[in-house]
Amino acid sequence: METHDDHPVHAVQEAEYLRLLGYPPGHQPGERVHELMAWARSWYARNGRPWVYLREAALRNEAAGLWLDDVEFGSRRVQEHFRRHDVRGAMLVAVSAGHECEEYARHLWTEGKPDEYFFLEIYGSAVVEDLVARTSGRICDLAGHRGLMAVPHYSPGYTGWDVAEQGRLFELIDGRMSRPFPGPLGVLSSGMLKPKKSLLAVFGLAAADGRAVAGPAATPCENCAFAPCSYRRAPYRHVASAVRAEATAGRPAARPSEGLLRDASYSVNPRALRKWAAERVRLDWRDDGAVEAVFRFDGTTCSNLGQPLAFDYQVSLSGPDDGYRIKASRCAPAPGDEGYQSTCAYLADADKFMRDVSAGQPLLGRPLNDVLSWSRPAAPAGCHCAAASRDHKWGLALEAIHFALVQARAPLTVS
Repeated sequence: METHDDHPVHAVQEAEYLRLLGYPPGHQPGERVHELMAWARSWYARNGRPWVYLREAALRNEAAGLWLDDVEFGSRRVQEHFRRHDVRGAMLVAVSAGHECEEYARHLWTEGKPDEYFFLEIYGSAVVEDLVARTSGRICDLAGHRGLMAVPHYSPGYTGWDVAEQGRLFELIDGRMSRPFPGPLGVLSSGMLKPKKSLLAVFGLAAADGRAVAGPAATPCENCAFAPCSYRRAPYRHVASAVRAEATAGRPAARPSEGLLRDASYSVNPRALRKWAAERVRLDWRDDGAVEAVFRFDGTTCSNLGQPLAFDYQVSLSGPDDGYRIKASRCAPAPGDEGYQSTCAYLADADKFMRDVSAGQPLLGRPLNDVLSWSRPAAPAGCHCAAASRDHKWGLALEAIHFALVQARAPLTVS
């Protein structure tokens, strides 16, 4: 599997551009800033020459070390990252915003135009980020027929992977291509790439059933220890922690109460359920006892540096006499949220992604209690790209609504 692309699709979102420029979320800069942003976009549209290269590599991840093809790499962090995601293969990737952007930005600096220099430099960085996010989606598409998907990439210079191995990764990629890179690329002795608006990366290939994706590790910011970074989207964590169900031994047998099971064994941590019921679930009762419920899910994309996103899960339930049967359900991006537009599935095919998200209506026509016995894959990724991930989030939503209804009807102490 090898791809050379000298005309990759790219579209830098304004929110991403503003973030890289250093503006906080929601801030609206002045007219001069918007003029410079528009100028940089226009110049790059006329003159920029981005490109993408990717190739599959054999992977060996053993106690003794990590090998891509037959080249050994010394990062224990990458080994841990691959094990956590149950990675079975790897894709070697090189992306670049092209040398034109860097060369013209240098020219602007020598001409005494620091503002134009800065905005074009940052736009080049934004192009690279967008290309990496779209490449993740492309890899999912290419490997999908084998039941595989891309997990978040790792690059030399990231926390736990010495930038000194940039040269080794470059030689591995450059030395085994069927033809040259679509554009110029080299590596300096320091590990810096030339042109600098470029990136070498390794994407793991894992089973597309969703079991391989663990939430915290799916956000690159959470792997990065550079504390003062002004572009950070999430706090640094040394070790990813998965949400696990608490032990149920010793609990009293479940008993029906107004159409719902109390003292139920949920798959979600009870403390999380209590917090969600208070902060994320909204219940509206109708005169006939029916309920309109909404659960707000907050997560992040698995690519594009963990862009925050929010979805609303809306569920119409019959009354208690009918067992709170699920009459209708719908999932859609929360009003005003644009984070979903940075997911790899949306970037690959926006219309299909929106259809897939809205089509999921699990347990439709069945009592809400059935969520307690619904067997579904554990796929706690923050995005909604895979079917398993979408089902997992529906499970979270329905369990949180079930818990909130039980608490509303008859308060229950959960330790």
